[in-house]
Amino acid sequence: MDVGARLKAIRKMKGLSQRELAKRAGVTNSTISMIEKNSVSPSVSSLKKVLSGIPMSLVDFFSLEVEHDSQRKVIYRADELLDIGSGEVTMKLVGTGHPNRAFAFLNETYPPGSDTGTDMLNHEGEEAGTVVSGRLEVTVNGEAYILETGDSYYFDSSQPHRFRNPFDEPCLLISATTPANF
Repeated sequence: MDVGARLKAIRKMKGLSQRELAKRAGVTNSTISMIEKNSVSPSVSSLKKVLSGIPMSLVDFFSLEVEHDSQRKVIYRADELLDIGSGEVTMKLVGTGHPNRAFAFLNETYPPGSDTGTDMLNHEGEEAGTVVSGRLEVTVNGEAYILETGDSYYFDSSQPHRFRNPFDEPCLLISATTPANF
């Protein structure tokens, strides 16, 4: 993928000059120019910082498609879902091409022994999910809960949280988060 050309196209689509985007993102004009010319290959964190000036998430940046007609995509086949997980955990995002999503809807798989990392997560918004199969340990605000198949959760995402599968079988989780910053 041509990151530079994509950034330039999206910047222009949003009606921003290089100078305005640089100002909004807190970077120099030359940073935007070098990325757009592919003189440099930005790190994920650098690109995320630049995109904060649009504002746009990394997922939206990489999955945005210019629609040639007014119909929005309705069906997302299994092989079309974008995996935004890390390590052994898969988090397949539904609706990546849908502009201005209000929430992120995920199909997650936690193999035995996997987790979201040793650091607790916290961010703006809310999260909810249901265990479709297997079991999952969910820690929220220092309290660990074991969820069985059919169990669900709902919490304020600003509370420190973590997901972990210390069990011998994979766990399939369907979840939703707000805002849609994935």
